[in-house]
Amino acid sequence: MTGITPTMTFHPRPEAGTPTPWAFPAPDRSTLENGLTVLQCHRPGQQLVAVEVLLDAPLAAEPQGLDGVATILARAFSEGTDTLTAEEFAAELERAGATMDAHADHPCVRVSLEVPASRLERGLTLLADALRAPALPQHEIERLVANRLDEIVHELANPARRAAFALYGDLFDDADRLSRPRAGSAETVQGIDRAAVRDFYTAHVRPATATAVIVGDLDGVDLPGILGRTLGAWTGDKAEPSTTAPVTADDHARVIIVDRPGSVQTQLLIGRVGPDRHDDVWAAQVLGTYCLGGTLTSRLDRVLREEKGYTYGVRALSQPLRSAPDGSGRVLLAITGSVDTPSTAPALADTWTVLRTLAADGLTDAERDVAVQNLVGVAPLKYETSAAVAGTLTDQVEQGLPDDYQAQVYRRLAEVTTAEATAAVVAAFPPERLVTVLVGDASVIADPVRELGIGDVTVVLP
Repeated sequence: MTGITPTMTFHPRPEAGTPTPWAFPAPDRSTLENGLTVLQCHRPGQQLVAVEVLLDAPLAAEPQGLDGVATILARAFSEGTDTLTAEEFAAELERAGATMDAHADHPCVRVSLEVPASRLERGLTLLADALRAPALPQHEIERLVANRLDEIVHELANPARRAAFALYGDLFDDADRLSRPRAGSAETVQGIDRAAVRDFYTAHVRPATATAVIVGDLDGVDLPGILGRTLGAWTGDKAEPSTTAPVTADDHARVIIVDRPGSVQTQLLIGRVGPDRHDDVWAAQVLGTYCLGGTLTSRLDRVLREEKGYTYGVRALSQPLRSAPDGSGRVLLAITGSVDTPSTAPALADTWTVLRTLAADGLTDAERDVAVQNLVGVAPLKYETSAAVAGTLTDQVEQGLPDDYQAQVYRRLAEVTTAEATAAVVAAFPPERLVTVLVGDASVIADPVRELGIGDVTVVLP
């Protein structure tokens, strides 16, 4: 067609808005008549309400020889109540548009619920019934035990899980619950029955030592009334909160090789214990650890992945363990990843070189700035959902931290200097205090690793 000039209309380009200050939200704290502590946090627009209930049932309280009973109890909370069968309970959750989950870890058992704000009362009623009067039916307990025994087989076949079992088992004393698998071993789980689960529930689950965290859009919600009719109706005897022993570990340098004949890769897990969130060095330690192995641009990844091609990625991280009665605590500081079998010793040698170079030369201002941006700058995105906020608030309760702790951490992270971050990460990962676990073919990797001189080498059967 002639004489027609095609035209195109463009929509205006979106412009960035004016940045507004952001801080991690502060909760309102209260206590119900039954002793249950409640932390509530109003998040406008978050119509999916997240609820976390922290139960004072630490793994250290499990009876001797019954490791895993806390995990079985946690999984049994959704298997019916005194008025609903397991199938009916699941159907009621579905009708409410809710999901419920639970897990046990060293500090406590945590039960999680997500439910639309419009059905909050129904969701909390189901949660309260599960906590107040779980059915714990014999056939469901037997099924959960069987499922856990099946899981153990898969865990032992997973190199990363096997490395974790070996590190915790060697780092901590045999009498410390930290030294044994969180969800129990085959030897202990097979001895768990309904009576054991019921006894653990009776001994440790009560509102007076529990905390509920509720996060979401609570505008127009009569939360005090709803709580009074649901979690507030849960009764139980008074009790003192449980106490835990301080964390101690033997982190003299050594190497444990878990033999997997024929393995084409070696799983690496290098660790020791260090300061946790109660220590003033925490923010600097987080920043320094991120520079060491927190992202694809970290020191370890640049050398082991980009320059040498040993691995798809190596990470440095910290895993909270438990808090002591005095408010202190410890974390597991670790470097983890996998490399092809022939590269095991070279990868370890380069890891030690990275650590020694870090101690000699320090971090750069550019590394520090990238870490601050990635940790602090994206925090508002990290906490867009109610569940993310509720999870962090529950972590604070679990570790005995003040309600404004996370907000203060972000402020401190932005202030940490390059020198402070360097000093913290160097102190966290001293080469002479690292326990190295390798899951791989011992016939290929043992002798080259011995030649590195990074610690005595012990080979154990899988």
